[in-house]
Amino acid sequence: MITENLEADNRFMTEALRQALMAYEEDEVPIGCVVVANDRVIGKGYNQTQRLQDPTAHAEMIAITAASNSFDGKFLHGCTLYVTIEPCAMCAGALHWSQIDRVVYGAPEPKTGFSRFTPTLLHSRTRVSGGILEWDCRELMQKFFAEKRKGAEK
Repeated sequence: MITENLEADNRFMTEALRQALMAYEEDEVPIGCVVVANDRVIGKGYNQTQRLQDPTAHAEMIAITAASNSFDGKFLHGCTLYVTIEPCAMCAGALHWSQIDRVVYGAPEPKTGFSRFTPTLLHSRTRVSGGILEWDCRELMQKFFAEKRKGAEK
């Protein structure tokens, strides 16, 4: 997929990676997300399903809620969501209802990513770009799960 502004995409994906590192440090699946409007972060989040004991506390859901509160409305027109890993179907559904303009993800998620099921989960006007800082995003996830497997062997 083609990016629209590589410099901005790299900058904001780096912000999403910072969020993912916060998740990693809290022993959460390391996925981070930021929502951007007018070249400014208006919402951010990282996975907190363990901490909040809430299976819906995905990075995207938290960032969408924060951005909606910032906008004082449910629609995220003019916004871009940057997330380190391709959103799942649940998050894609929330993105559909937010009518966000663009979704940018780092690494694809072949098992649970929304495009595995149907790319039409997103709003028909939402543009999608993938592969931004893909290696960094994938590496953090692989490190996390390798550590989990190693811990389970003990």
